[in-house]
Amino acid sequence: MADPTPVFDDLRAESDELDRLVAELEPERWRLPTPSPRWSIAHQIAHLAWTDRSALLAVTDAGAFRELVEQALKTPESFVDDGADEGALLPPGELLARWREGRRALDRALRAAPAGARFPWYGPPMSAASMATGRLMETWAHGQDVADALGVTRPATDRLRHVARIGVRARDFAFGAHGLTPPAEEFRVELVGPGGDLWGYGPEDAAQRVTGPALDFCLLVTRRAHRADLAVRAEGPDADRWLDIAQAFAGPPGAGRTPKGA
Repeated sequence: MADPTPVFDDLRAESDELDRLVAELEPERWRLPTPSPRWSIAHQIAHLAWTDRSALLAVTDAGAFRELVEQALKTPESFVDDGADEGALLPPGELLARWREGRRALDRALRAAPAGARFPWYGPPMSAASMATGRLMETWAHGQDVADALGVTRPATDRLRHVARIGVRARDFAFGAHGLTPPAEEFRVELVGPGGDLWGYGPEDAAQRVTGPALDFCLLVTRRAHRADLAVRAEGPDADRWLDIAQAFAGPPGAGRTPKGA
């Protein structure tokens, strides 16, 4: 079994990078709207704090996590927004402290998890490494919303490899989320990483292919940018369809972003 420490370290680094974006914001700037409808910067951080707490319960207290899931099932259409709304009402300093405390507790719990352990989640059970990868993807995606609200361009890093891998592996889920039958054959996905190296997924001789910069692919599968604004290309009708519906996260796809200038 591969050592999960690198993904734990990458999650910590991704969270710290977002922390630096918001740590010195004036209180009124926490209310800036982000590209997510109705969500401010405070909502984005509150959501991350809420999901980190959920993950911590999943790793440390399965019974308490089941209660959380039961509560969510009572309001499946609104429980995510409800959690963000509640946290966004806190003073920014208190919200920031809550997020820091929760993510650091989760980091400790993941590192202490027994090898081979699997933990409940809103979808299939997850290993500690998979849990950390999912948290990194979400932290990066919501961090992009914050960066967009602030007009900041974040440097791409090799941590995007985790996001890209989830996006590739979630191909069939994306088709199913749109009521479509997933293609029978695998695709070849070739992405150029931030350092210029090639990240390859799937059989090299696959008839259908997706190519482009890793950053653009990650923006696509987290639905943080419209396909028309990205340099991701498809060869083959099924691969082309995938680029319209790809998503790396569980749950409904949502409206996504509109093209720039639309």
